Amino acid sequence: MTVKILADSACDLSKTHYNEFNIEMVPLTVQLDEKEYEDGKTITPKAIYDAMRDGKGPKTSQASQQTFKTIFTSYAEANQPLIYIGFSSELSGTFQAAKIAEQEVKEEYPNAPVYLLDTKCASLGIGLVVIRAAQLAQSGASAEDILETAQYHAEHMEHIFTVDDLEYLYRGGRVSKTAAFVGTLLKIKPILHVDGGKLIPLEKIRGSKKLLNRIIEIAEERGTDLSEQVIGISHGDDLETAEKLAELLKEKFNPKEIQIEMVGSVIGSHAGPGTIALFFLNSKTK
Repeated sequence: MTVKILADSACDLSKTHYNEFNIEMVPLTVQLDEKEYEDGKTITPKAIYDAMRDGKGPKTSQASQQTFKTIFTSYAEANQPLIYIGFSSELSGTFQAAKIAEQEVKEEYPNAPVYLLDTKCASLGIGLVVIRAAQLAQSGASAEDILETAQYHAEHMEHIFTVDDLEYLYRGGRVSKTAAFVGTLLKIKPILHVDGGKLIPLEKIRGSKKLLNRIIEIAEERGTDLSEQVIGISHGDDLETAEKLAELLKEKFNPKEIQIEMVGSVIGSHAGPGTIALFFLNSKTK
């Protein structure tokens, strides 16, 4: 029986990907103007970025335990293999909710072929892992083989990103108020990455012109066989800069493919408009 791949909306894939690769998706939620929306379903990232530019502060919530329990139960009853590839447990409680739901379902269905993977990744960092897993599932690979490859990709997935305004990271507790103020005042652009599932500052660059070139240099330093990879770029409603970065990547590495997507409503609520993120593997693909 074909393995089904389940993702959450923090993977920032488009509906096209979900349809093409037969991926099921669980939405996280966003609260805006006292209303609650399902990320990737009932609100667009563009609406979130426009609201943030108008000074509004959207709030986000994890996917619910009950939602996961309902999904896991349906697959357990059908005895169909299911792999949930999730948002970093260091950045959201969503994976923990899924883990509790799995434990409850397996009390009733101890042999249920339901598997969970905490990617310790975010945005298209998860998305690229999900796509690779879904491709393997479509080719008839076993759950064990898919999990092994997905785990490898998750462990080796680099996230190199920058934000346009440090204020949004300050609101989310990622930088101090002083750092946010000084950074904005001096036009300092932070470069961050993800390590162990957490957001970690990497460097500070003064001025936007140097920024993309430095990101390319970091990719060269950390990446392996970039010409053979599918590379991801996600952006906070700044397609122009994302396409500039893609052109630089093509000139330097000529990768197999570049996926460009907008950062979704949930992650965008914390990173803000103008975010640019690059995702690639730091070791050979499997």
